Amino acid sequence: MTQRDGNGWKLHALAWLVVLAAITAYAAATRSWFLTAAPVGFLFGFFLQKGDLCGSSAMSEVLVFRDARKLAGVWVAIAVSMVGFAVIAELGWVALMPKPLIWASALVGGAIFGAGTVLAGGCISGCLYKAGAGNLNSMAALIGMPLGIAIVEHGPLNRMHLSLKGQVIPAADGGPVTLSSLTGIPYWLLALLIAGATLAVAWRLRRPRTPGSGHGASDERPFLARPWRPWQAGIAIGLLAVPGFLSAVASGRSYPLGVTHGVLQAYELVTDDVKVVTGRPAPATQEAAPTPAPRRKVSGWLMLLVVAMIPGAWAAARMSGQARLLPKPPDEIVIAFLGGILVGVGAAFATGCVVGNILSGWALMSVGMFLFGVVTLLANWATAAVYLIGGPAVAARRNHIG
Repeated sequence: MTQRDGNGWKLHALAWLVVLAAITAYAAATRSWFLTAAPVGFLFGFFLQKGDLCGSSAMSEVLVFRDARKLAGVWVAIAVSMVGFAVIAELGWVALMPKPLIWASALVGGAIFGAGTVLAGGCISGCLYKAGAGNLNSMAALIGMPLGIAIVEHGPLNRMHLSLKGQVIPAADGGPVTLSSLTGIPYWLLALLIAGATLAVAWRLRRPRTPGSGHGASDERPFLARPWRPWQAGIAIGLLAVPGFLSAVASGRSYPLGVTHGVLQAYELVTDDVKVVTGRPAPATQEAAPTPAPRRKVSGWLMLLVVAMIPGAWAAARMSGQARLLPKPPDEIVIAFLGGILVGVGAAFATGCVVGNILSGWALMSVGMFLFGVVTLLANWATAAVYLIGGPAVAARRNHIG
């Protein structure tokens, strides 16, 4: 490796850092807080790619490869997010608004979503960062996902969607069912207990480090220039979730990270006549002039978050020497596209995906989101058992995970 090649990642990282800092400074100066979704999304895509931390792959690899490291990385991100959310909630900076227990949506959406992620080769966030690194299957799946979401949100499955959403089980106080509402333990205390238990288990299961062992253990490149272990990416994502939540709240959104509707709305921005909302709604005036039929509103924050994930993943992959177009067999591309439609349908029924429903939903301790996660995991395993293990082209299909 030449001196120029060895320092190339540093120049690349510095250039992106300057761009992200400039966007953040402009957003603060102009109070255009929705623009902060760009650095949040960029870093989110960067961290996901560095740890190769796709929710679908994390689930499938437990069954296919007997490897739970990525699933553990996802849990680390959740546990770190919990503590961060507890801190900013106690400071009064955000109000925690977990999703309700819509059991029917969680069951139906989770089953379709989990199956679709195996065929698509990733969940929504997984396909976003894999597409950014050059995976053609993920690109095909991303084309199918907004179609699936639109079928539920605005198409023939909308009536069923509304019917499922009506099946709500409230807590005793009428609010959403959460671990706190079930146990009576304050959110902040539960967050600390869960984080402490996570640290204790990690310490108990730690392995002696030997040369050549572990994910990327033999890679002597600097930290930013090599792949990360899943738990390292999990810590980074959990920490990022806190400023991500603050960015969302400042932009008029009351929920942490999520990508499902950002994908749909980015598609609608190109195909439909929509109105982009970039902040909190203005107060209504007493006398409003007659206006034409309102256009469908889309969130500038959500769209910018999703779009920024792709260059973030590309930057991470380029620093690690992994950014390249990965050709795939035509039949895999078609299956990934169809799987993407299923992922979109499932995510729309369940009102979210791995990011919104598991990373954010579990961090907010929503029991409905725990139900979604369990059903998604079981559907993912059932489909992986048939498609990735039971079929004739086992080796090729296992590669489909990545």
